[in-house]
Amino acid sequence: MRLHVGCAMWAHAPWQGRLLPHPLSPQERLRAYASWCNAVEGNTTFYATPSRDTVESWAAQTGPDFRFVVKLPKTITHERRLTGADEELRAFLTAVEPLGSRAHALWIQLPGSFAPSDLATLAAFLRRAPRSYRWAVEVRHRAFFEDARSAGWLERLLTEVGAEWIPFDTVTMFQSPPASDAERDAWTKKPRVPRRSAALTDRPIVRYLGRDDTERTVEGWRPWVGRVAEWLREGRSPTVFIHTPDNAGALTLARRFHDEVRERMPEVEPLPEPVPAGPPTLF
Repeated sequence: MRLHVGCAMWAHAPWQGRLLPHPLSPQERLRAYASWCNAVEGNTTFYATPSRDTVESWAAQTGPDFRFVVKLPKTITHERRLTGADEELRAFLTAVEPLGSRAHALWIQLPGSFAPSDLATLAAFLRRAPRSYRWAVEVRHRAFFEDARSAGWLERLLTEVGAEWIPFDTVTMFQSPPASDAERDAWTKKPRVPRRSAALTDRPIVRYLGRDDTERTVEGWRPWVGRVAEWLREGRSPTVFIHTPDNAGALTLARRFHDEVRERMPEVEPLPEPVPAGPPTLF
């Protein structure tokens, strides 16, 4: 029984020398991260399709059970809005092919303006999409969370094609005013939608955003600890990504979340031991 946890990136300056060895070459950074977590969000692909050589390096640095949830480029999701982007999609699929089974899901993050009235476009895209990949969709329009009929339409569509609905839980972030520069930035940029915790497939994916204060982050994820344990008991295989506004402690928090689930489900396989950030000392 495995629970996969991870962060929004595998290279982050505040981790260097404190949690991860420094300096590291680009060919070693992901390998070091993968000793802490067994999944990662592929956010960089939103901005540009990577070269195949780059993706081959990602595969070489991770084991076959490591999970990438890889975001489709914004040219497909935000600029073309899922129409007339066949060439861009083919290029993207060719680029990520070296990940093989590590490509746990291809992630369609849709803009906040993508409304229930656009679902026919999403349906056409998903019905044409190669079934050799799992697909997961993140929506940000509030109607999908506040209108039961709109939510039902989306759930039926995703169930029809075997795709998952990725919730981005920002409830903790918006419970009280921001208290740091990073929180103020998140306050203006992150979606403000109700929490959603239903799984449509046997591979649910969760994105959780806490606060820069560790204890507030941990308190806010309590509902997810119980939900994830429930999914594991049902035979599902969840992946949970832990974010904070500055992400300085996200690596340790992801492992803490994993530990809290294991306290309820001791049969969950432990994470690997992280590589030391520096050479061992005598004292």
